[in-house]
Amino acid sequence: MTQHLAAPSTGTSDDAPGHRTGWWQDAVIYQVYPRSFADGNGDGMGDLPGVTARLPHLKDLGVDAVWLSPFYASPQADAGYDVSDYRAIDPMFGNLLDADALIREAHALDLRVIVDLVPNHSSDQHEWFKRALAEGPGSALRERYHFRPGKGANGELPPNDWESIFGGPAWTRTVNPDGTPGDWYLHLFAPEQPDFNWEHPAVADEFRSILRFWLDMGVDGFRVDVAHGLVKAEGLPDLGAHDQLKLLGNDVMPFFDQDGVHAIYRSWRTILDEYPGERIAVAEAWTPTVERTANYVRHDEMHQAFNFQYLSTAWDAAELRKVIDSSLDAMRPVGAPTTWVLSNHDVTRHATRYANPAGLGTQIRTPGDRELGLRRARAASLLMLALPGSAYVYQGEELGLPDVTDLPDEARQDPSFFRAEGQDGFRDGCRVPIPWTREGTSYGFGEGGSWLPQPAGWGELSVEAQTGVEGSTLELYRAAIAARRDHPGLGAGTDVEWLDGPEGVLVFARPGFVCTVNTTGAPVRIAARGQVLLASSPVAVDGAEAELPADTTVWWTV
Repeated sequence: MTQHLAAPSTGTSDDAPGHRTGWWQDAVIYQVYPRSFADGNGDGMGDLPGVTARLPHLKDLGVDAVWLSPFYASPQADAGYDVSDYRAIDPMFGNLLDADALIREAHALDLRVIVDLVPNHSSDQHEWFKRALAEGPGSALRERYHFRPGKGANGELPPNDWESIFGGPAWTRTVNPDGTPGDWYLHLFAPEQPDFNWEHPAVADEFRSILRFWLDMGVDGFRVDVAHGLVKAEGLPDLGAHDQLKLLGNDVMPFFDQDGVHAIYRSWRTILDEYPGERIAVAEAWTPTVERTANYVRHDEMHQAFNFQYLSTAWDAAELRKVIDSSLDAMRPVGAPTTWVLSNHDVTRHATRYANPAGLGTQIRTPGDRELGLRRARAASLLMLALPGSAYVYQGEELGLPDVTDLPDEARQDPSFFRAEGQDGFRDGCRVPIPWTREGTSYGFGEGGSWLPQPAGWGELSVEAQTGVEGSTLELYRAAIAARRDHPGLGAGTDVEWLDGPEGVLVFARPGFVCTVNTTGAPVRIAARGQVLLASSPVAVDGAEAELPADTTVWWTV
């Protein structure tokens, strides 16, 4: 049942964060995965009061906004991305009063709040879907999902050959109220996540109402989950291929990145623009090219889209320059900021990706060379924060956290881990609760342990252990975000000027600023570019020359 506030929040973006026009153009946005950020009630699971209590950390870090992964009412078949009630908080995270308190406190600290929205699918425990099953064939509610008769003499085969992202067919057969085999329903993810039919007007009406509900609560925007998936090709045609997961990101699929999604987002933009304070929408859109990603952020659609091409780029100067150029080139014609991201809740943390050889993908099972990975991660973070546009920081990366690659099988909770096919299922490694203190049963996460086991020595990477320590990764992030905000040549923009440098070294200029990045495994001598503003590793400057250590980024003021 939907929860209700006694009185709606009056907090809006006008009341608090910022009066900057186009704030998202250069924002640093911090992703909170609520179950792993902070536990306020000591049950071992992170929650909204825990997040609220730790907001001062984000204020001190210097970020502009916090993005919260799903906290809605959910059976948790996919860590909250299976929503049963879009207007209620799951009891494990708190209630609507806790959400209201979080939004108000964030605004008091000049932090904006972005919430996840999951419009491609609901939970199979959503009232619409439960009634559709209970009422059987002919139920009007079945038209709000994709129910189809099966193929074969007795309907025993799925309606088409689409495969679930989590493995196996993308269809599950129902049982009629009288116990006989029934129709099939579509789920591009887990069977507990039936896909909405966005051709039905009731679905569009419902989500417009959901947008207004949270905007009235005072949120500053939405990160739209699977933004590329809402519209399916007419007739749900066969794809004609197996191992479809390997095709994702290489071509337009009949169930992803269909052109019809853009009409939905244009209707949402009109709602966002009705509200004061510049509310925004951010697309999680996996597309074959950055040019197709740009379609989601045209002037009358969303404000930002995640740059997954950048996230998956190897630590290599030539490859990085290529994706930086293509990203900026794609966004420039539509007037949208380029976004940059290195880690999130679905991929191996970049401190571990960079610790391993290139080419292993974004889910890696081995720890690699920890020292190498941290050195590269720090350099990559300074590079990201020097680029024009908006940057995303995943919780704990400011601490240099690695993935936890040795979680025992019995501790894992990623649903795709328990499937024979599909995603690798090792996302738990980046979701281990983060450490706040050196000591304690959960290193300050909460009083009742943590829902995923934390490794020994986690406390030495904690906020407490790194605060005020010169050269720590936390202090590097704080200094970089502060410099990014203060330096007139950093932040928003659409261009970089590439300068000559040795092989394996990126050198680019922005107004009054130069960034040099040594992606090689050996020191490199270069011309000093001015005054050192910040460096990911100590750099020696000798008159007109400087020696860049291996895997190091240096910011220069000129």
